[in-house]
Amino acid sequence: MAYADQSMSGNKLTALIIVALIHVAVGYALVTGLAYEAAKKVIQKVTTVDIKEEVKKEEPPPPPPKKADTPPPPIVAPPPKINVAPAAPVIDTVSTPPPVAPPMVLVPPPPAAPPPPRFTPKGAAPKGNPGNWATSNDYPARALREEREGTTGFRVTVGPDGRVTDCQITSSSGHSDLDQATCDNVRRRARFAPATDGEGNPTSGTYQNRVRWVIPKD
Repeated sequence: MAYADQSMSGNKLTALIIVALIHVAVGYALVTGLAYEAAKKVIQKVTTVDIKEEVKKEEPPPPPPKKADTPPPPIVAPPPKINVAPAAPVIDTVSTPPPVAPPMVLVPPPPAAPPPPRFTPKGAAPKGNPGNWATSNDYPARALREEREGTTGFRVTVGPDGRVTDCQITSSSGHSDLDQATCDNVRRRARFAPATDGEGNPTSGTYQNRVRWVIPKD
């Protein structure tokens, strides 16, 4: 009885071990198979997906910092084109004859200055008192009746002999009869020392004065 139990206990133990091994094998197979399928799908996805290399975009450089209140650069005009090799001007050579010399003109020498006078020239001078050339007795009768008065200016020409050769009225008295009486009386009564030239010789001269006609009082 004891042996049988012991034999039976050994068989159970063996069966349990075998069953455990079978479970372990089945579990391993299951785990291994599932892992294989999963790995196969992953490998398929990996092999079928195109792996594109990401190209890193170059970022533009940052703009330079703006300067505060910086004036814009001046506009410089381009220099003008200069023709450094202009065409040489055409020069015409014209021969000009020398000018004709003007004819020589002989200028006569200036006349010699006259010698200085030996005497000082003098004008005609009256002889006696000129107030006696026309008196109240010579008053024209009509002018006296009409009580007309006035002053007559005159100028006479005196010849080399000292006598009056001409008489002219230089300022009228306003009355022709008084002016005419003036020249008539001067021609008749006036006597002169004749004028003389630089040699002391008598020559013609002039003399002028005035006659005042006033009605005499009684």
